[in-house]
Amino acid sequence: MMRFYYLGIALMFLWVSTVQKVVAQQTTGSNTSQTNGVYPAVPFLLITPDARAGAMGEAGVAITPDGNAMSINPAKLAFLERPYGVSLSYSPWLKSLVPDINLAYLSGFFQVDDKTVIGGSLRYFSLGEIALTNENGGQEGIFSPNELAFDATYSRKFGENFSLGTSARFIRSNLTSGQVSGSQQKAGNALAVDVSAFFKKPTVLFGKDAILSAGLNLSNIGTKMSFSDTGEKLFLPANMKLGGASTFIIDDYSQFVFALDFNKLMVPTQPIVDGNGKIVAGKDPNRSVPAGIIGSFGDAPGGFSEELKEVGISTGVEYIYNQQFAVRAGYFYESPEKGDRRYFTVGGGLKYNMFNLDFSYLIANAQNSPLANTLRFSLALNFDKVSK
Repeated sequence: MMRFYYLGIALMFLWVSTVQKVVAQQTTGSNTSQTNGVYPAVPFLLITPDARAGAMGEAGVAITPDGNAMSINPAKLAFLERPYGVSLSYSPWLKSLVPDINLAYLSGFFQVDDKTVIGGSLRYFSLGEIALTNENGGQEGIFSPNELAFDATYSRKFGENFSLGTSARFIRSNLTSGQVSGSQQKAGNALAVDVSAFFKKPTVLFGKDAILSAGLNLSNIGTKMSFSDTGEKLFLPANMKLGGASTFIIDDYSQFVFALDFNKLMVPTQPIVDGNGKIVAGKDPNRSVPAGIIGSFGDAPGGFSEELKEVGISTGVEYIYNQQFAVRAGYFYESPEKGDRRYFTVGGGLKYNMFNLDFSYLIANAQNSPLANTLRFSLALNFDKVSK
């Protein structure tokens, strides 16, 4: 009987403390907890693949659109000025702990007319290679756990300042091989959608031409996921990302962009239970998807003050010179009780002809964060219309 050494899974999930509970539920069937975190399946969907947003502290729901817009706000695609383009992003993940975990993101868009843009993307998360053994400790080969998500996106502009967008998503999570702790495991599958909006308005601020923008993305709203026929069904990481940005046009060559985003997982918070499994604070998380999403704004055992702790904050700044060079910096904050991800980010960008190259670097305490020294790279190709 095959047994899966899931060290790679645990390492991948170190970036968010809630996943320790997910692994426990998938392997032991436990439904109780003495903690009150938020525990979704497939948290890889919360990783920002775009190096530009990654360099700005993960803020990007309202910044000016580019080829990676559908990864953070599909509605922004409608404001792209190129007729079509493709982009590729790559990040070695937790590379200070494991050398072969990585995230790859491939996307493309096509302008149907001056108001409508369609797109598609593939997000692939590889956990490297894990050795399999039988009950006697003999080698049974190599297994490569992975997760992926395929998106189809539609974005449309309404007037000159507003757009709406949506993405339909197929998700597959293949983390185990054979049986785990006596339970037959299988790959988990789910369907989800994103619903998003984007607004921008040219104006004058502090005597300078400026563009004010706002964005909203409700992502990963979909079916629950299970890794066995009889196991618990887990919520997807439904997330609300709301933010604003200000672009100041200093002169013909220089621009400054300031961005601020707020993130809230729309997943039930685990209640606090006693030794008999009875809920002593909070609410029962075993709900339908609509009830779970709506209830996620008021189910924390600690009340409103704890709900505020579930809101992550991303802030970033970008300087653009001559639309060809960019330098960026940002900061991401998450409450110590709800994940404790806190780090600075820096990065830059270079544009040459139809190529855009961006990179980001995550600065965190290497002793406390497995995300320390994370790099992200994005390469975009934007094509002009072909002359007759």
